Amino acid sequence: MDRGPAAQSDSLALSADCTLAEADSLKEALSGLIDEPRAVTLDASALQRIDTAALQLLAAFVRDRRIGGRAVTWRGAEHALEPAARLLGMSDLLGLAGEPR
Repeated sequence: MDRGPAAQSDSLALSADCTLAEADSLKEALSGLIDEPRAVTLDASALQRIDTAALQLLAAFVRDRRIGGRAVTWRGAEHALEPAARLLGMSDLLGLAGEPR
């Protein structure tokens, strides 16, 4: 059973399905990391499906972290996240453009 995103102190593993149905748990997990002083790693390795609602939440999180001068890094984004972000023109908003692996 998928219990949604799993947060650890400075990282968050996205669940396989990041959709509107999981938006509340994703928002809660992200809000717990918004003020983390260290770089936050978002792990999209398990991600299989993502919709616009989840992409918007992730983009808002990345934006708010940037405004606060805090970094966000990605792990495993190339599988499902990057193609979806590219399709919707959100790669720059998510900080995926030129992201090292």
